[in-house]
Amino acid sequence: MTKKAIGKKSSPTDVKGFLDELNHPLRKVIDDLRGIITSASPDLEENIKWNGPNFFHEGEDRITMKIHPPTQIQLIFHRGAAVLEQPPAPLIEDNSGMLNWRGNDRAIASFRSEAEVIKRKAALTRVVKAWVDALDAGN
Repeated sequence: MTKKAIGKKSSPTDVKGFLDELNHPLRKVIDDLRGIITSASPDLEENIKWNGPNFFHEGEDRITMKIHPPTQIQLIFHRGAAVLEQPPAPLIEDNSGMLNWRGNDRAIASFRSEAEVIKRKAALTRVVKAWVDALDAGN
């Protein structure tokens, strides 16, 4: 069983307002990553959760952006806040080596610059699509 996203559903405008107030030094990286994620999986909705942008589908958290400390941005690929039984193997295949697996259902991708986001855009797009598809399929 997965845990539903709790709290007020935000809009991209709310997320933008939240980020505008932060004056984050990696704001361009954050915005680029948000664009890649929403383009890769248009059914994802966005809100603020755990003090950063969070992407969910049908109430289920999928990807959360860790924006502090402000020296890098991390994308946390997960199945929600609740601890669930681990699948026998990583949920998706990552041929890019971008993901640092923290369990078979949790991985982190880190970005320190806009150039790094641009360089890894195609791989990130594939990872986001695969992650959302795997979770939507019930994994």
